[in-house]
Amino acid sequence: MSTTQQRRPATRADGDARATTDGDASATSTDGVPTSTSAGRGPTNRRRADALMVALSLGFTAVLVGGLWSDPNHRTFTINASDQALFEWMLAFTADAVRHGHDPFWTTLLNAPGGANLAVNTSETVLGCLLAPVTLLFGPSVSYLGAITFAIFATPVAWYLLLSRTVVERPAAAIVGALFCGFAPGLVSHANGHLNFASGYLVPLIVWRVAAMREPTRPGRRLRNGLIVGVLVAAGYSLGGETLFFAALGCAVVAACWLTAGHREPRSHVVAFGTGIAIAAGSAFVLLGYPLWMQFFGTGSFHGTGFSQSIHSEDLLAYGAFPARSVAGVLGLHGNLAINPTEENSFFGVPVLVAVIALAMLARRHAEAARRRLVTALIGATVIFVVLSLGPHLKVGGRQTWLPLPYLLLTDVPLFDSALPGRLALIVTTLAGVLLALGLDRLPAVRRPRLAAVATGLALATILPVPLLTMDRSGVPHFISSGRWRDYVRPGETLVPVPPASDWLPDGQRWQTAMLATGDGSTFRIPAGFFLGPGGPDGRGRIGPVPRPSFTLLHDVAILGQRPLTITPAMRAQARADVRYWGGNVIVMPAERGTGNRWHGHYALLLGVATELYGRPTLVDDVWLWRVS
Repeated sequence: MSTTQQRRPATRADGDARATTDGDASATSTDGVPTSTSAGRGPTNRRRADALMVALSLGFTAVLVGGLWSDPNHRTFTINASDQALFEWMLAFTADAVRHGHDPFWTTLLNAPGGANLAVNTSETVLGCLLAPVTLLFGPSVSYLGAITFAIFATPVAWYLLLSRTVVERPAAAIVGALFCGFAPGLVSHANGHLNFASGYLVPLIVWRVAAMREPTRPGRRLRNGLIVGVLVAAGYSLGGETLFFAALGCAVVAACWLTAGHREPRSHVVAFGTGIAIAAGSAFVLLGYPLWMQFFGTGSFHGTGFSQSIHSEDLLAYGAFPARSVAGVLGLHGNLAINPTEENSFFGVPVLVAVIALAMLARRHAEAARRRLVTALIGATVIFVVLSLGPHLKVGGRQTWLPLPYLLLTDVPLFDSALPGRLALIVTTLAGVLLALGLDRLPAVRRPRLAAVATGLALATILPVPLLTMDRSGVPHFISSGRWRDYVRPGETLVPVPPASDWLPDGQRWQTAMLATGDGSTFRIPAGFFLGPGGPDGRGRIGPVPRPSFTLLHDVAILGQRPLTITPAMRAQARADVRYWGGNVIVMPAERGTGNRWHGHYALLLGVATELYGRPTLVDDVWLWRVS
């Protein structure tokens, strides 16, 4: 044990005596928040720990997304190619907004003739503006790959900075806790295309600056801190409103549990904190006034989610199951309990669950009073979010029961009505990472610390991430990329892609993405597309618009290989009426089935049905083309 740390007595505002720090404990600030102030760990050791954390984060990031870097323009995530295509479109649209100065929160390019509200979608506006030069010079695929690579790398590094500078004493504890916060199964599964959930690097920075507001400071410094938090919140909203909501919810619950555990703040701290929060809220509101108005009141806005909250909730057994893209998963121990592979929000595995619980108890037992209250609050908040992540009704082993749970009271509460309860397990992941760090920081207090460290390492090894699955993806047809489409459709008019663009079939939207990022950005409109909009059950949202009859017909042929026994004259008339409704008269289908899509197996059937609906096509360049009068 180190004996070089200086003892520093402190007093609590409520009269409780606080234990002084010893050689194995981190110091605490005068308000009970742990701080890292070891005199025995010099700048050299800190720099070495920082460098090791950066190297480990780079290594794990390279393992996860290395498959895309071999050919960014023609590789995509196997599991979630559609979301990758959506975020590429968002980045291209925002870059075009920067270039031409149009509204980044509304578009008429999708969902012709109605348009789409992008504020209710994850529009990535700030990130798209920062990456606009990359998008316009090298293409949206390169821009997207750079963004998600940085997000995966920077998130654990940001958590390490928070943990190592303010929470724990030992660098190894901060490194392990931060790596868990960045590379736990829930984050790895969302790295399959979900740029919003992968981009969690602002959350620890916001938490850090909000905690700093509690220290009484000069008015000028207080103003600066509030403005910094306001800007970070606005940027975090752009990266992902759901993540920002979860961060605020997590902080609020931890704070409530902390107060319940006996923590008390001096009056001066409460005043400083309230002032800082007011400044942060005011500055964030100024920056977010228009996008928030668009999200909640603008054309194309909606309230609530079109997804079932009972279905999109965690299975009780999922916490003890192993994730697919992990060492245990590839060895055949994968627990297939997620609604889809990108929603493995918990999946800690039994060994990690045992390790987190044991280390949390260790952190609470071997700690002075102030830290014990903090650990108790973190444990309480973790239990609360585990229960909430189970959704409105309990689900066990893939079977939905009707046993009501506390989330049932929140299903119609604003913001909660738009969230998926299963994703609250991502808050559990963060809290578990902090508890891991706090427990490992106290490891020398146990009888056999090395044995405990080895056991923890073996448990965590079961969920070490393995490379995300990637595949080849066909490029944009030459008919589109060369600009040949302009001979048939003027910019701003509607081109109807076959198969129709949707969350399952993003190809037609990818054509539009390519045009937004090249030349002068002039492009065509498309019907439907992949976006969130109104029209769901009970007035809630849905993916894409309420489909037209011919859209549904072509979609079912492309995805399911299902077609009517006979294409009737009424169907042909309806197909032409739908084209007129969309404002177009040109239908385009690739002349080859391509790769990396969900419809190549039904290519011949789809071409046959389109021919029966619209007549004999013409081969133009590398596409089949129909012109409907």
